[in-house]
Amino acid sequence: MLQSTATKTQIVVSTQSVPLVNQFTPEDLVVVDREEGQSVFRRLDAQALTGWLEEYGLGDLWEKNVIGGRPSR
Repeated sequence: MLQSTATKTQIVVSTQSVPLVNQFTPEDLVVVDREEGQSVFRRLDAQALTGWLEEYGLGDLWEKNVIGGRPSR
Protein backbone atom coordinates (compact mmCIF):
# COMPACT_ATOMS: atom_id res chain seq x y z
CA MET A 1 0.00 0.00 0.00
CA LEU A 2 2.81 2.42 0.85
CA GLN A 3 4.61 1.92 -2.44
CA SER A 4 1.47 2.24 -4.58
CA THR A 5 0.39 5.39 -2.73
CA ALA A 6 3.88 6.86 -3.08
CA THR A 7 3.43 6.97 -6.86
CA LYS A 8 0.82 9.69 -6.31
CA THR A 9 2.16 11.58 -3.29
CA GLN A 10 5.12 11.79 -0.95
CA ILE A 11 4.95 9.53 2.09
CA VAL A 12 7.06 9.80 5.22
CA VAL A 13 7.09 6.76 7.49
CA SER A 14 9.04 6.34 10.69
CA THR A 15 9.34 2.76 11.87
CA GLN A 16 11.27 0.36 14.03
CA SER A 17 9.79 -2.64 12.23
CA VAL A 18 12.42 -4.93 10.71
CA PRO A 19 9.83 -6.82 8.59
CA LEU A 20 8.47 -3.53 7.19
CA VAL A 21 11.92 -2.18 6.27
CA ASN A 22 12.72 -5.54 4.63
CA GLN A 23 9.99 -4.78 2.06
CA PHE A 24 11.89 -1.83 0.58
CA THR A 25 14.91 -1.26 -1.64
CA PRO A 26 17.83 1.01 -0.73
CA GLU A 27 16.50 3.63 -3.15
CA ASP A 28 13.25 3.80 -1.16
CA LEU A 29 14.83 4.73 2.16
CA VAL A 30 16.25 7.83 3.78
CA VAL A 31 18.14 7.07 6.99
CA VAL A 32 18.18 9.62 9.81
CA ASP A 33 21.02 9.72 12.30
CA ARG A 34 21.72 12.12 15.15
CA GLU A 35 25.09 13.84 14.80
CA GLU A 36 26.26 16.57 17.15
CA GLY A 37 22.71 17.19 18.32
CA GLN A 38 21.22 17.48 14.83
CA SER A 39 19.29 15.14 12.58
CA VAL A 40 21.25 14.16 9.47
CA PHE A 41 19.30 12.66 6.54
CA ARG A 42 21.01 10.51 3.92
CA ARG A 43 20.11 8.15 1.13
CA LEU A 44 21.57 4.66 1.07
CA ASP A 45 24.21 3.65 -1.47
CA ALA A 46 22.65 0.59 -3.12
CA GLN A 47 25.91 -0.40 -4.79
CA ALA A 48 27.80 -0.40 -1.48
CA LEU A 49 25.14 -2.70 0.01
CA THR A 50 25.10 -5.26 -2.83
CA GLY A 51 27.10 -7.90 -0.95
CA TRP A 52 25.08 -7.46 2.23
CA LEU A 53 21.75 -7.69 0.39
CA GLU A 54 22.62 -11.12 -0.99
CA GLU A 55 22.13 -12.52 2.52
CA TYR A 56 20.11 -9.93 4.45
CA GLY A 57 17.14 -7.63 4.03
CA LEU A 58 17.38 -3.90 4.68
CA GLY A 59 15.58 -4.30 7.99
CA ASP A 60 18.14 -6.87 9.06
CA LEU A 61 20.93 -4.46 8.12
CA TRP A 62 19.23 -1.69 10.10
CA GLU A 63 18.92 -4.00 13.11
CA LYS A 64 22.66 -4.82 12.83
CA ASN A 65 23.38 -1.06 12.53
CA VAL A 66 25.01 -1.51 9.13
CA ILE A 67 22.94 1.25 7.47
CA GLY A 68 22.63 3.55 10.48
CA GLY A 69 19.46 4.98 11.92
CA ARG A 70 19.97 3.22 15.26
CA PRO A 71 20.73 4.75 18.65
CA SER A 72 24.44 5.23 19.21
CA ARG A 73 25.95 3.10 21.91
